[in-house]
Amino acid sequence: MGYDAVVVGSGPNGLSAAVTLAEAGLSVCVLEKCATAGGGARTAELTLPGCRHDVCSAVHPLGVGSPFFRRLPLTRYGLRWIHPPIPMAHPFDDGTAAALFNDIDQTAATLGEDGPAYTRSLLPIVRAWDKIEDQVLGPFSVPRHPFEMARFGLIALQSAAGFARRRFRGEKGRGLWAGLAAHSMLPLDSLVTSAVPVVLAVLAHRVGWPFPESGAGRLSEALVSYLVSLGGEVRTSHPVSHLADLPPSRVVLLDLSPKPVLELAGAEFRESYRRQLQRYQYGVGVFKLDLVIEGRIPFRAAECGDAGTVHLGGSLREIAEAERTAWEGRHSAKPFVLLSQPSRFDRTRAPEGLETIWTYCHVPAGSNQDMTEAIENQIERFAPGFRRQIRARSAMTAEDFERYNPSYIGGDINGGVQNWRQIYARPALKFCPYATSDPSLFICSSSTPPGGGVHGMCGYHAARAVLSRVFKKAALG
Repeated sequence: MGYDAVVVGSGPNGLSAAVTLAEAGLSVCVLEKCATAGGGARTAELTLPGCRHDVCSAVHPLGVGSPFFRRLPLTRYGLRWIHPPIPMAHPFDDGTAAALFNDIDQTAATLGEDGPAYTRSLLPIVRAWDKIEDQVLGPFSVPRHPFEMARFGLIALQSAAGFARRRFRGEKGRGLWAGLAAHSMLPLDSLVTSAVPVVLAVLAHRVGWPFPESGAGRLSEALVSYLVSLGGEVRTSHPVSHLADLPPSRVVLLDLSPKPVLELAGAEFRESYRRQLQRYQYGVGVFKLDLVIEGRIPFRAAECGDAGTVHLGGSLREIAEAERTAWEGRHSAKPFVLLSQPSRFDRTRAPEGLETIWTYCHVPAGSNQDMTEAIENQIERFAPGFRRQIRARSAMTAEDFERYNPSYIGGDINGGVQNWRQIYARPALKFCPYATSDPSLFICSSSTPPGGGVHGMCGYHAARAVLSRVFKKAALG
């Protein structure tokens, strides 16, 4: 007795693919090597009892903003989004901060002389987002709203550093844009690096930058519960080393990046397709530091205390230098640090009097260097006295991340470089990027469009391809 579809890997994209297929009435089984489902969306007590830390992803503007997640009844299965008063703050050495508010005018007010330029650049895209979000968060297609998409593209196709220098005059606007662009994990002078700050800023103004109550794992748990309610199965502690290990099915979807796809199924592919996967480019890695502190972080800038996410890196010049350094295979003494303080707004994350802090910085691919001191120095820079509050630490190097998830090659949590070559042509240049050269094998990971982020859209679009190509039927929604 087989299944219509088997999904290997239970990250947000694997679960989204399974849900889409199950909603269409297919029998689906998800196989996960770890003891819990979730991939990059898991939560665990990494430090002290009662302190819940997100193992990988933590803040999810693309989660709450996902057209796919938005239509699922996940609140019925325990998912609740926590919205901090300020989505993101970016402090500077003079004790002030730029801040990304839900309200675009409030955001502009924190940017001083750059406020009007920020509003002129983004307000039209914020207003048109409903028309273009499916295009931005999917595979390449002919735009249904070409004028609005062209307005987005005119900014998105530029380098972040070049756009910031041309559009903004002061350090506030430039620094804010650079911090948002650093999420691309690319040098900021690379083309298309402005796509990431546009999307993240627009999402802040449309839906915020929330996180799931009690941790990212709650999103995975809700997806699993909904899948099971549709008749799907999830088998954990079930590693897959060979295709022969899989139960019989008409189609297999792989929530894996190209290197493990080749290890698992490379023998089934045509040589031309196999060569494309072998040429797929991975990017820099990450070093992650989870902390438990006593009391709140003593930020000098008040906006940081009310922000769910804080970008620590200062000026455009500093951030660009730090990102370029990691890309060139060196470790920055002053890395750009992404920090989240979820327990500040969600008391299920830590016992009374304690706070859980989530941070990471970019490092060379495959790095095993401990960046704890460098990260703590950056926090202390904007929050003097912070170090005295630390009660516990848990660190993961780039090497650790690859061991944790073999799809994170070299610690690349983005599923591969998302430069101009690999925005749509990921993992290979094909009319349908989710299909392989074997008609029964599909890829549904973040190594397919639209790329990295907890949004489930890669899995959703891969499942739609399976439904139309293999089962000759349409997906719901």
